[in-house]
Amino acid sequence: MSQLASKSQLRMSLLRWALFVIPAVMFLGFLSGAVSGSGEENRWFAELVKPEAQPPGWLFGVAWTILYFMQGLAFAMVLHARGARSRGLAIALFLAQFVANLAWSPLFFGRHQVTSALYLIVIIFLLAFATTMVFGRIRKAAAWLMVPYLAWLSFATILNYQIDHLNPEAESLYVPAASADIQ
Repeated sequence: MSQLASKSQLRMSLLRWALFVIPAVMFLGFLSGAVSGSGEENRWFAELVKPEAQPPGWLFGVAWTILYFMQGLAFAMVLHARGARSRGLAIALFLAQFVANLAWSPLFFGRHQVTSALYLIVIIFLLAFATTMVFGRIRKAAAWLMVPYLAWLSFATILNYQIDHLNPEAESLYVPAASADIQ
Protein backbone atom coordinates (compact mmCIF):
# COMPACT_ATOMS: atom_id res chain seq x y z
CA MET A 1 0.00 0.00 0.00
CA SER A 2 1.57 3.26 -1.14
CA GLN A 3 -0.98 5.65 0.36
CA LEU A 4 -1.39 6.64 3.97
CA ALA A 5 -5.10 7.34 3.52
CA SER A 6 -7.72 5.76 1.31
CA LYS A 7 -9.74 7.77 -1.21
CA SER A 8 -12.78 7.64 1.06
CA GLN A 9 -10.72 8.92 3.99
CA LEU A 10 -9.45 11.78 1.83
CA ARG A 11 -13.01 12.65 0.75
CA MET A 12 -14.12 12.67 4.38
CA SER A 13 -11.23 14.98 5.24
CA LEU A 14 -12.37 17.42 2.54
CA LEU A 15 -15.93 17.10 3.78
CA ARG A 16 -14.85 17.98 7.33
CA TRP A 17 -12.99 21.06 6.07
CA ALA A 18 -16.02 22.08 3.99
CA LEU A 19 -18.47 21.57 6.87
CA PHE A 20 -16.42 23.95 9.00
CA VAL A 21 -15.18 26.51 6.46
CA ILE A 22 -18.30 27.10 4.35
CA PRO A 23 -20.59 28.02 7.28
CA ALA A 24 -17.83 30.17 8.82
CA VAL A 25 -17.29 32.12 5.58
CA MET A 26 -21.04 32.54 5.06
CA PHE A 27 -21.67 33.58 8.67
CA LEU A 28 -18.87 36.16 8.69
CA GLY A 29 -20.02 37.55 5.34
CA PHE A 30 -23.61 37.94 6.50
CA LEU A 31 -22.48 39.34 9.85
CA SER A 32 -20.48 42.05 8.07
CA GLY A 33 -23.53 43.06 6.08
CA ALA A 34 -25.91 42.92 9.03
CA VAL A 35 -23.68 44.92 11.39
CA SER A 36 -23.16 47.65 8.80
CA GLY A 37 -26.84 47.92 7.86
CA SER A 38 -26.25 47.02 4.24
CA GLY A 39 -29.12 46.83 1.82
CA GLU A 40 -32.13 48.79 0.73
CA GLU A 41 -33.35 49.27 4.32
CA ASN A 42 -30.39 51.56 4.93
CA ARG A 43 -31.90 55.06 4.92
CA TRP A 44 -28.67 56.71 3.76
CA PHE A 45 -28.36 54.26 0.86
CA ALA A 46 -32.01 54.75 -0.07
CA GLU A 47 -31.37 58.49 -0.52
CA LEU A 48 -28.52 57.97 -3.01
CA VAL A 49 -28.98 58.26 -6.75
CA LYS A 50 -28.49 54.74 -8.13
CA PRO A 51 -27.06 53.82 -11.53
CA GLU A 52 -29.33 52.31 -14.17
CA ALA A 53 -27.52 48.98 -13.84
CA GLN A 54 -28.38 48.72 -10.10
CA PRO A 55 -30.07 45.33 -9.64
CA PRO A 56 -32.98 44.84 -7.24
CA GLY A 57 -31.99 44.55 -3.59
CA TRP A 58 -33.02 40.89 -3.20
CA LEU A 59 -30.47 39.89 -5.85
CA PHE A 60 -27.57 40.96 -3.63
CA GLY A 61 -28.64 38.52 -0.91
CA VAL A 62 -28.96 35.67 -3.38
CA ALA A 63 -25.67 36.49 -5.11
CA TRP A 64 -23.68 36.81 -1.89
CA THR A 65 -25.12 33.58 -0.50
CA ILE A 66 -23.91 31.71 -3.58
CA LEU A 67 -20.57 33.55 -3.72
CA TYR A 68 -19.74 32.99 -0.04
CA PHE A 69 -20.65 29.30 -0.42
CA MET A 70 -18.38 28.96 -3.45
CA GLN A 71 -15.53 30.86 -1.76
CA GLY A 72 -15.86 28.67 1.32
CA LEU A 73 -15.75 25.49 -0.75
CA ALA A 74 -12.73 26.73 -2.73
CA PHE A 75 -10.92 27.63 0.49
CA ALA A 76 -11.77 24.23 2.01
CA MET A 77 -10.29 22.53 -1.05
CA VAL A 78 -7.05 24.46 -0.64
CA LEU A 79 -6.92 23.86 3.11
CA HIS A 80 -7.38 20.15 2.39
CA ALA A 81 -4.41 20.12 -0.03
CA ARG A 82 -1.75 19.45 2.59
CA GLY A 83 1.76 19.49 1.25
CA ALA A 84 0.80 21.43 -1.87
CA ARG A 85 3.34 23.98 -3.00
CA SER A 86 2.08 27.57 -2.50
CA ARG A 87 -0.63 26.42 -0.06
CA GLY A 88 0.57 28.89 2.60
CA LEU A 89 0.54 31.75 0.10
CA ALA A 90 -2.94 30.74 -1.10
CA ILE A 91 -4.27 30.70 2.47
CA ALA A 92 -2.72 34.11 3.24
CA LEU A 93 -4.10 35.65 0.03
CA PHE A 94 -7.56 34.22 0.64
CA LEU A 95 -7.64 35.54 4.20
CA ALA A 96 -6.39 38.97 3.08
CA GLN A 97 -9.03 39.32 0.37
CA PHE A 98 -11.72 37.95 2.70
CA VAL A 99 -10.91 40.40 5.51
CA ALA A 100 -10.91 43.23 2.96
CA ASN A 101 -14.26 41.96 1.67
CA LEU A 102 -15.68 41.96 5.20
CA ALA A 103 -14.52 45.57 5.64
CA TRP A 104 -16.26 46.86 2.52
CA SER A 105 -19.87 46.88 3.81
CA PRO A 106 -19.06 48.71 7.06
CA LEU A 107 -17.02 51.25 5.09
CA PHE A 108 -19.68 51.84 2.43
CA PHE A 109 -22.98 51.35 4.29
CA GLY A 110 -21.89 52.06 7.86
CA ARG A 111 -19.39 54.91 7.44
CA HIS A 112 -20.81 56.22 4.11
CA GLN A 113 -17.30 56.38 2.63
CA VAL A 114 -18.20 55.74 -1.02
CA THR A 115 -14.86 56.82 -2.51
CA SER A 116 -12.81 54.89 0.06
CA ALA A 117 -15.02 51.86 -0.57
CA LEU A 118 -14.24 52.17 -4.28
CA TYR A 119 -10.51 52.04 -3.58
CA LEU A 120 -11.07 49.11 -1.23
CA ILE A 121 -13.07 47.11 -3.77
CA VAL A 122 -10.26 47.53 -6.32
CA ILE A 123 -7.86 46.12 -3.71
CA ILE A 124 -10.30 43.28 -3.00
CA PHE A 125 -10.44 42.45 -6.71
CA LEU A 126 -6.65 42.43 -7.04
CA LEU A 127 -6.28 40.21 -3.97
CA ALA A 128 -9.08 37.90 -5.15
CA PHE A 129 -7.50 37.66 -8.59
CA ALA A 130 -4.12 36.75 -7.05
CA THR A 131 -5.90 34.25 -4.78
CA THR A 132 -7.59 32.66 -7.79
CA MET A 133 -4.29 32.34 -9.66
CA VAL A 134 -2.57 30.68 -6.70
CA PHE A 135 -5.60 28.45 -6.03
CA GLY A 136 -5.28 27.29 -9.66
CA ARG A 137 -1.77 25.99 -8.96
CA ILE A 138 -3.13 23.90 -6.09
CA ARG A 139 -6.63 22.84 -7.21
CA LYS A 140 -8.05 23.91 -10.57
CA ALA A 141 -11.60 23.42 -9.27
CA ALA A 142 -10.91 25.85 -6.40
CA ALA A 143 -9.79 28.49 -8.91
CA TRP A 144 -12.91 27.97 -11.03
CA LEU A 145 -15.08 28.36 -7.93
CA MET A 146 -13.58 31.85 -7.49
CA VAL A 147 -14.36 33.03 -11.05
CA PRO A 148 -18.01 34.04 -10.38
CA TYR A 149 -16.75 36.06 -7.38
CA LEU A 150 -14.30 37.89 -9.65
CA ALA A 151 -17.10 38.61 -12.12
CA TRP A 152 -19.35 39.92 -9.33
CA LEU A 153 -16.53 42.06 -7.94
CA SER A 154 -16.05 43.57 -11.40
CA PHE A 155 -19.74 44.43 -11.57
CA ALA A 156 -19.76 45.72 -7.97
CA THR A 157 -16.75 47.93 -8.74
CA ILE A 158 -18.62 49.50 -11.64
CA LEU A 159 -21.69 50.08 -9.42
CA ASN A 160 -19.52 51.58 -6.66
CA TYR A 161 -17.83 53.88 -9.21
CA GLN A 162 -21.17 54.98 -10.65
CA ILE A 163 -22.67 55.64 -7.21
CA ASP A 164 -19.59 57.67 -6.34
CA HIS A 165 -19.91 59.62 -9.60
CA LEU A 166 -23.68 60.20 -9.25
CA ASN A 167 -23.43 61.21 -5.58
CA PRO A 168 -20.42 63.48 -5.12
CA GLU A 169 -21.73 64.58 -1.70
CA ALA A 170 -22.62 61.06 -0.51
CA GLU A 171 -20.14 61.11 2.34
CA SER A 172 -21.70 64.23 3.84
CA LEU A 173 -25.32 63.29 3.11
CA TYR A 174 -27.28 63.52 6.33
CA VAL A 175 -30.38 61.40 6.71
CA PRO A 176 -32.34 62.16 9.86
CA ALA A 177 -33.43 59.28 12.05
CA ALA A 178 -36.95 57.99 11.67
CA SER A 179 -39.38 60.01 13.71
CA ALA A 180 -41.38 58.36 16.46
CA ASP A 181 -43.75 61.33 16.82
CA ILE A 182 -47.38 60.37 17.02
CA GLN A 183 -49.63 62.99 15.51
